[in-house]
Amino acid sequence: MTDAVTRCPWCVGDTDYVDYHDKVWGVPVRDDRELFEFLTLEGFQAGVSWIMILKKQKNFQRAFDNFDIEKVANYGPDKVEELLQDAGIIRNRSKIEAAVTNAQAVLRIQREYGSLSQFLWKYVDNVPIVNAYKNMSEVPAKTELSTRLSKEFKKQGIKYMGPVTTYAFMQAMGMVNNHLVDCDRWATVQELA
Repeated sequence: MTDAVTRCPWCVGDTDYVDYHDKVWGVPVRDDRELFEFLTLEGFQAGVSWIMILKKQKNFQRAFDNFDIEKVANYGPDKVEELLQDAGIIRNRSKIEAAVTNAQAVLRIQREYGSLSQFLWKYVDNVPIVNAYKNMSEVPAKTELSTRLSKEFKKQGIKYMGPVTTYAFMQAMGMVNNHLVDCDRWATVQELA
């Protein structure tokens, strides 16, 4: 039996990619813990492939206390050293320290804006941007909005979120629907908004 599902071509060839594409990518997320997980994983992805991050996601969840924002914000030097010894994650000191710094920044954002979700979704008036790209060559690496949000991240103290990484984050967490129009998920993701 063949898989009769039409998908975005970037996910074809790996079951983890297909699963991520079919169940996660582009689905609007409004839960702060999940948003922090996306933010952290995108930061770790800088310089490595996304498939590597996906294959290590469960290890990251275990290592970072399931991305409990308050717990991560309180990690001290001993926990950073422990994480540097964890072969199940990306062992990069600056990225690990950035995850801690970013958790602290998210706590400040929550105090000021009510939630990380409210802070992020205001950039699109609480409604995902729906693009209608026909092929991958049309999809930009960054946009004016991702550049603006990246600058705001930096102002808030969030690290490893340049305009390209921010756009990847926006697509992953559903602020932007960049499934190709002939992908079976394009319409489905819109229904989930």
